[in-house]
Amino acid sequence: MADGDCRNETVVSTFMLLEFGSIPEVQSLLFFLFFTIYVMTVIGNSLILVLVVADQHLHTPMYFFLCNLSCLEICYSSTILPRMLSSFLSGDKSISIGSCITQLYFFGSLAVTESFLLSAMSYDRYLAVCKPLHYRAAMSSRFCLQLVAWSWMSGLLVMAISCFLILQHSFCGPRFINHFFCDFTPLIKLSCCDTSLTEMVVSILSSLCALPPFLLTLVSYTCVITTVLRMSSTTGTQKAFSTCFSHLIVITVFYGSLITVYILPRTRTLRALNKVFSVFYTVVTPLLNPLIYSLRNREVKDALWKVVKKCENVLKRIPLEPKWTGPSQVLLTSFTAINIKEEAAWIHHTRVKKTSLGEGKLESQGLLKLKLYG
Repeated sequence: MADGDCRNETVVSTFMLLEFGSIPEVQSLLFFLFFTIYVMTVIGNSLILVLVVADQHLHTPMYFFLCNLSCLEICYSSTILPRMLSSFLSGDKSISIGSCITQLYFFGSLAVTESFLLSAMSYDRYLAVCKPLHYRAAMSSRFCLQLVAWSWMSGLLVMAISCFLILQHSFCGPRFINHFFCDFTPLIKLSCCDTSLTEMVVSILSSLCALPPFLLTLVSYTCVITTVLRMSSTTGTQKAFSTCFSHLIVITVFYGSLITVYILPRTRTLRALNKVFSVFYTVVTPLLNPLIYSLRNREVKDALWKVVKKCENVLKRIPLEPKWTGPSQVLLTSFTAINIKEEAAWIHHTRVKKTSLGEGKLESQGLLKLKLYG
């Protein structure tokens, strides 16, 4: 099968990811850049998860899909960026073949899942805008669960087939992978065996997982934009068109980079730009999704404000139990603060109270003793 025509060479078990070079100054800059992006991605998508779960007004099909998308994006970024950030700090770019295949499996599964999930979200928007009277009946809870389950199962199944084929190969080097993560194309080049069957199957699976969802998404948003342009309300048209345009930007970046890397013929120019296109769908898209799909949304902003107000109310209900220290001798006072002998800095008047110990004796000596709120 895959090992039918193998070269008789030494098999390697560890690879080296070349990433973005090895210049120390560049490594430091890239670490700061990707660390910032990763933190913002995790915080943004986690916030969406919390808001959707906490606010009952967001328990709708659209936000159910967004909740799944946010969970996916956190996992998606976490399969690549933490390991890359670690290599920037330690300089260790080696990765075992087992870890490499594992990273490829989870990254590929999540990419395929996102492809189908975005198409399901576009179909949801199509029904909401173009078929509003049929929306509740069409997008039932059961149908939403089926769409999400299909998206996740498709990703897991497709990559299980792909990784099974890859594992049939032996890898004999060179042991350098010219990428910042274990992707299919640079990995399969290191095989000692004939890879034509594996490449053909993976190419067919990639086309099935990218082109139909992309076309469905494109058709759905084309219908949505056409319907929006027919609206009589100018304000509503501008708002809806702005939202659809933002969604189309994210979709174009994601599907466009996927199709360029995995489906288009591999010319010399595309091979040179492979890392750049990969950054778009592995790093940029997970960062943009919470901003484009959710945090610009009025309902999400209202839910965020409600959560903030709830937190404030909870904090206000927490009883304060002041712990007083002292007494201390006052040296100077002003309208709002005092200066005591035991502390160099001035203390606000709300943090002190007059002591009752030896009060008459202290006043006769022209002194005042206070207790401090710790």
